[in-house]
Amino acid sequence: MARVKGGVTTRRRHKRVLKLAKGYFGHKSKNFRIAKQQVMKSLSYAYAARKANKRNFRQLWIARINAAARTNGMSYSKFISALKRNNIDLNRKVLADMAVNDPQGFASLVSSVK
Repeated sequence: MARVKGGVTTRRRHKRVLKLAKGYFGHKSKNFRIAKQQVMKSLSYAYAARKANKRNFRQLWIARINAAARTNGMSYSKFISALKRNNIDLNRKVLADMAVNDPQGFASLVSSVK
């Protein structure tokens, strides 16, 4: 039985990595060995950034809610605990959007939980 050579598989793998490395500087986009290292590093950075993105948005929402709550005479922590006490289940994303786009509605929400 004849030996099967892996040229087709290797070429496919190389093309896939080089396609991901498109736009990198110098040999990082041309040389397979270097491109592979950079693609692996880039994918790990992308994974970490997706996690950090969630943290950053939560931080932004909390800052916006805090600013809006303080203009209505309440701190962030007291506002959130009052919401929980009154069984009002609004997440921080919705509250932050409300604080920015609907200040009157947010003010009425603060006054209702005081």
